[in-house]
Amino acid sequence: MDAIDEVKSRLSIEDVIGEYLPLKRAGRNFRGLSPFTSEKTPSFMVSPEKQIWHDFSSNKGGNMFSFVMEMEGVDFKEALELLARKAGVDLDQYRKGTGSRGGPSKERLLEALDAAAKFYQVQLSANEIALKYVLNDRKLTKETIVKWRMGYSPNTGKALWAYLNKLGFSNIEMQRAGLTTKRGSVFNDMFRGRLMIPLQDTQGKVIGFTARQLPKDDYGPKYINTPQTILYDKSRHIFGLHLAKQAIRENQFAVVTEGNLDVISSHQSGVRQVVATAGTAMTEAHLRGLTRFAGDIRICFDSDKAGVAATERAITIASRLHVALSVIDIVGGKDPDELINKDPRLWQEAVEHKAYAVDWLIDFHKKHYDLESASGKREFSDAVLPIVTNLDDPVEQDHYINVVSKELAVSRESLEAKINKNSKKEVVRKKPIKSDFASLSKDQLEISKTEDHLLCLLLKQVNLRNKLSTLTTDMLGRDVSRKLLQILHKQPDRSEKELNALKEIGEYVKILGLQYEELYQGLEFNELVYEANRLQIRLIERYVKRQKQEIALKLATANEKQTNELLNEARRLDNLLRINLGDNIHA
Repeated sequence: MDAIDEVKSRLSIEDVIGEYLPLKRAGRNFRGLSPFTSEKTPSFMVSPEKQIWHDFSSNKGGNMFSFVMEMEGVDFKEALELLARKAGVDLDQYRKGTGSRGGPSKERLLEALDAAAKFYQVQLSANEIALKYVLNDRKLTKETIVKWRMGYSPNTGKALWAYLNKLGFSNIEMQRAGLTTKRGSVFNDMFRGRLMIPLQDTQGKVIGFTARQLPKDDYGPKYINTPQTILYDKSRHIFGLHLAKQAIRENQFAVVTEGNLDVISSHQSGVRQVVATAGTAMTEAHLRGLTRFAGDIRICFDSDKAGVAATERAITIASRLHVALSVIDIVGGKDPDELINKDPRLWQEAVEHKAYAVDWLIDFHKKHYDLESASGKREFSDAVLPIVTNLDDPVEQDHYINVVSKELAVSRESLEAKINKNSKKEVVRKKPIKSDFASLSKDQLEISKTEDHLLCLLLKQVNLRNKLSTLTTDMLGRDVSRKLLQILHKQPDRSEKELNALKEIGEYVKILGLQYEELYQGLEFNELVYEANRLQIRLIERYVKRQKQEIALKLATANEKQTNELLNEARRLDNLLRINLGDNIHA
């Protein structure tokens, strides 16, 4: 038995999920309100027998690990560690050694960091200068200071080391946790004479610190962060997410700022769906982590060179992940904290008045170049076109090429010539990265539901498999549903139990089984036929619409031969739809 099976054997899925939302018995299953939508009628199902869950409103589903991943915004490894602690399973016994290359375990480092946070908190209460700074200068309340576990690191050089040493922590444990540095054979505190802000994971465990220089101190950088450790990775960590995730779910959007103190001030003012990255270095991991809670991400960076560059990078990443990225402009202040100190309502209003990121970027560059001059047009197109050409969606890309053409009063052909010239010098673009956690659009959600409902009927009812003749894998939107369709095509006469290949997609098959039980169990066969016909038509209609949109785009630049081929393909699609409509009407 491996670690995953051991955890499953000790925990029941209904108990794990029941800690996050109320569940009521519904026959063999449990039912509750979806934690991902604002539904009023319960459509979230848990099957203890199959050890799976499925949310009919959002069409998400899986096992206890995937549920924790969704709710906590963590990856599989972190979900396994969380559930292993809950189950009392020691993961070290399943590893080829413990900790990092035989070093301290993660649990031991977490204990050291938690002890350090408590030490710093006590030191803050005893340091008049630091306390005056957070209470008077930053205008933070005592409740806020306690909530965020803010502290102060003494400037003696060995205060924390001595404290942790008395508690029994070794030098190597302190160093691996990022709390001390070593010069020769001597260990000293990493942070000295600074305001300490703990960096916490999605469960609120301290994994590192941001140390801010106090006013009038003129040595060293303003901010120092914990170095990379086995617990803290700045390219993945999202500051404040442990306190913001519920508000992000409720508001269905997240705001990303530059500074940790911006986040803390925002939460104190009542805007709690706010987090921060390490400066402006937003990464794919950051965006993927946030889209587990909402698909609408709003960034609020400074409008300096670094902030604009970060926005440009974020646009490209967000496009690949199909994330709705927008920008919040600060008017009347240099950052959210300054705006909040003037009037919290100004920040609340700013959060609601966002601009789609590409539109914001075009408007920003318009203000910085002379679009009446040839050199200004060249510089503007140099700045904007690389972002436009990296957009993942061809329709959106086409739209913004037209926008730039109108802004510069130049032909679309000249812009396309510049794009083609530049593309020869660039590295080939990466393929889009699909995310299981990315929020689906309303249209994508309906299509995924249609796929699942039709496939669960075809899987359970062999007599409905005549529908397979008109279904192809390119009509489906996910790899797992395409895989199932391929299996059914190869063995259309075999019952579910006879299809051995289903083991490869076992969890998906279980989810489809749960959907069939809830939606179709007990219906007459003629009702199942009617439902299969309806779903088949909906799927084909969506496929034909999507294909014809692509044909329309290609026609704009097609030669005569290509035009004829494209028109023939359009007629084939019309016939496919007409034939299926006719067949289903007479069925």
